[in-house]
Amino acid sequence: MTKKWTIGIFIVIVIGIFAVPFLVNAGQPERDPEVSYDTPQINAMEVKQCIEPTEYMKESHMVLLDEWRNSVVRDGNYEYRSQSGQIYEMSLDETCLGCHSNQADFCDKCHEYSSVELYCWQCHGNVDTENPEATIITDDDVLFTEKA
Repeated sequence: MTKKWTIGIFIVIVIGIFAVPFLVNAGQPERDPEVSYDTPQINAMEVKQCIEPTEYMKESHMVLLDEWRNSVVRDGNYEYRSQSGQIYEMSLDETCLGCHSNQADFCDKCHEYSSVELYCWQCHGNVDTENPEATIITDDDVLFTEKA
């Protein structure tokens, strides 16, 4: 065999090795994770509807939460008017987690599936169920400190 043939066979083998994962998964639909809507608040609702339509929330909730954060922190605005015209409090803890209290079965499943690391829980959702007024925030979680 000539040197060209050896190089050609090597290239075909390398391409084949890299192509195997794609060929194995070809034609198989990718399944979205199944999230649970089984929470006391959602179960108590007559009409199970989020602040915005489901498709919008699946695709753009992160944009909405960023806008909420900026509006609350920078502008002091705490009211959000949804597409339906209803007004909600811009609060991850009260509005979002009030219904979606099952973090492991709701938030975490999708974010693990899409390899997104959340930083929300450094401040939000860490409520002691025995004493709801006392939040569980460690020194590692403090993002801002007041100057003495």
